[in-house]
Amino acid sequence: MLVAKAICKSYHGYELLKQINLSVHTGEMVAIMGPSGAGKTTLLQLLSTLDKPDSGALTLDAIDLITLKGNALATFRNKKTGFVFQFHNLLPEFTLFENICIPGYIAALPKAEVVQKADALLSLLGISHCKNHLPEAVSGGERQRTAIARALINDPSIIFADEPTGNLDDKNAERLHALFLGLSKRFKQTFVLVTHNQSLAAIADRILLLENGILQPA
Repeated sequence: MLVAKAICKSYHGYELLKQINLSVHTGEMVAIMGPSGAGKTTLLQLLSTLDKPDSGALTLDAIDLITLKGNALATFRNKKTGFVFQFHNLLPEFTLFENICIPGYIAALPKAEVVQKADALLSLLGISHCKNHLPEAVSGGERQRTAIARALINDPSIIFADEPTGNLDDKNAERLHALFLGLSKRFKQTFVLVTHNQSLAAIADRILLLENGILQPA
């Protein structure tokens, strides 16, 4: 599904990532761990096309991601990938429901279909009661579940999550772990997670360690 071969990335002459090789299979959950500053977020940004490697090859569902540019790249991201970040990245002027719908509207899906899917996701994630609230009016856990619903609205092939529990208390972190595990088992959703949270990593199918620019099994 997702295949990275010999991915390298340097900054100001410092080789942060060295010949990274990674294959992620459909329905698999992979957790990437490592010390602060090791390049975990950089690797996730490269795998998710938010940044470009200096060299190497990257494909998703046999699509060459290195050569995608402009509208083709934007369309790919919108339809094939979902993103969950530590600080949610919700648009503050829109309700939770509207935030979830936006990627569907960008994808030019029929409005009725987007609304139906958004309502189903709100119900699945247990946040229907606050669908018309602005992000500032709900808890951190509710904002993060909204971000997950937004990531799922276009039925992505893969979801990338960068420290998804980093801004949550223990109770909401545990709920998020259960949610990710449920999505993985029930819908065969593919995940690549960057995390420092040992409990979150423990539910993954594989844990990989990034250290000294090298990615290997933990």
